[in-house]
Amino acid sequence: MKIGLDIMGGDFAPEAAVLGAILAHKALSGPKLVLIGDKEAAEKILQENNYSPDNFEFVHTTEVIGMGEHPTKAIVQKPDSSISVGFRLLKEGAIQAFSSAGNTGAMLVGSMFSVKAVPGVLRPAITSVVPQVKGGLSVLLDVGANADCKPDMLVQFGTLGKLYAQHIYKISNPRIALVNIGEEEEKGNILNLAVYPLLKNSTLNFVGNVESRHLFDDVADVMVADGYTGNIIIKLSESFYEIALKKKIKDEFFDRFNYEQYGGSPILGVNASVVVGHGISNAEAIKNMVLLSKDVYESGLIDHIIKAFQ
Repeated sequence: MKIGLDIMGGDFAPEAAVLGAILAHKALSGPKLVLIGDKEAAEKILQENNYSPDNFEFVHTTEVIGMGEHPTKAIVQKPDSSISVGFRLLKEGAIQAFSSAGNTGAMLVGSMFSVKAVPGVLRPAITSVVPQVKGGLSVLLDVGANADCKPDMLVQFGTLGKLYAQHIYKISNPRIALVNIGEEEEKGNILNLAVYPLLKNSTLNFVGNVESRHLFDDVADVMVADGYTGNIIIKLSESFYEIALKKKIKDEFFDRFNYEQYGGSPILGVNASVVVGHGISNAEAIKNMVLLSKDVYESGLIDHIIKAFQ
C-alpha cells in the first residue's frame, strides 16, 4: 500500500507536513509514504532532522493551492499543484490513499473530479469526532462539505456515518440521531421536519432528535446534521480545548477535544480513501491524518459504502 501525503498543504507547510511524515513513517509498518510537493524543500527538512530521504518516495510538484483560493478554479488552473497531482496519482492507482491539510474545498472538488462520488451517493460528507463525557466518542456529519442540504442527503449521511462507525470504530449497531432544537418529533426547521420521518422509517437504528446540550452525553453513536450546523458545532467544540489551555484547566475530557489526536476527517462517499486535515495541523496531527487514511483504506470501508448504495 502507498499513502500519498500533500506536503504543501496547511498553514505550516512544508515543515509541519514533513515532520509529520517522519512520525508517520516511524508508526507505520508496511505502507509506503509518498511525499507530494517540493522535493528539494522536503529533503532539506529531512536532512536537518537527520532522517533519510530514502524512507520515502517523492513526487515533485511546482504549484501550490493556497488556503483561500477558489477550489474549482485552482484545481483546473494549477494542474501541477500538490493537491491536483495527488488526486491524479490516486485515480491512476499509483497511491491507494491521499491526505492533505490544505484547502478543504480543493480536496472536495479534487475528489469529485478524479475518483468521483460512489454511485448513488447524492453528496459526499465530511465527518468529525465528538468526545463523550463517559468515555468513547460519537461521529458527527456533515461538518462542512454541504452547507445547504436536502432531506434525502441527511438520510444518506446517516448511512455513511453508520458504516464509518462500524468499520473504523467497531460499533456493531450504531445509534443514529438527528441534531435538532428539541427532542420532540414536531420540533425543528423545514429541513429537519422533513428528515425525521425519513430516518424514522429507514432501516437505520434511529433514536430520534438530539439537542446540542446532549451532544456529549452518549445518546447516539452517529449524529446527523447539515454541513452548516455541523461545522458550527465542531468549531465551537474545538474551542473547548483552547479555552481549557488558556484557563490552565487540566481535564481528560477537554483534552479529547484536541484535534491533533484525530488528525483529520475522511470524505465519505467517494471511491477512495481521502482524508482532510485541519489547516493549522502540526506534525502530530499530520501523523494521525496519515494513520487514519491507512485505517480507512485497510478497513475496506469504501467497498462497504459502494455495496450499501448499489
